[in-house]
Amino acid sequence: MVRLLLRIYWKLSGWKIAGSFPYNQKKMVLAVAPHTSMFDIMIGFGARNQLNITHAKFLGKKELFKGPLGWLLRKLGGTPVDRHSKHGVVEQAAALFSSHDEFLLALAPEGTRTKVDSLRSGFYHIARMAGVPILPVGFDFKTKQVVLGELLYPGTDEEADFKKILAFYSGFTGKHPEKDLRHLQDQTYKVL
Repeated sequence: MVRLLLRIYWKLSGWKIAGSFPYNQKKMVLAVAPHTSMFDIMIGFGARNQLNITHAKFLGKKELFKGPLGWLLRKLGGTPVDRHSKHGVVEQAAALFSSHDEFLLALAPEGTRTKVDSLRSGFYHIARMAGVPILPVGFDFKTKQVVLGELLYPGTDEEADFKKILAFYSGFTGKHPEKDLRHLQDQTYKVL
């Protein structure tokens, strides 16, 4: 029922997918940006449904996964993490890859919906620690496109990798343009 509703929503919304999804890659981090509103979640679920990657997961603080909301979040692909664990979120997320034959983890590189001065590096370190590539995914509200980038394999030159990632996101307009990542295009390397 949910898949049918998402299919109808996607058709009515006018969004399209640009680029090719690497279906042969069974494990990866989907770095999805810009994340400027709660509406991004609907676009993400719609794209996930269109691409038939309904096994893609996302992280949420464990406090959200209680009661009926927790049940719903799990059904939608949510995975709880303990932000205060002695094993940090990066380690917890990277460990999820080793316990699954197929695992796609969608994360927002900004880590928030508010305007940021730099990307967070957790998504990158999760991918590197798990030994999986990153697929940059851009939401462009100006053209109503979900754009799939090229796989990036985290290497030893983090600065060069982040320059490529920032260059990819610099062309996308968020739901709230004043909070998207275009202002970071010419930024020197800086992550949190």
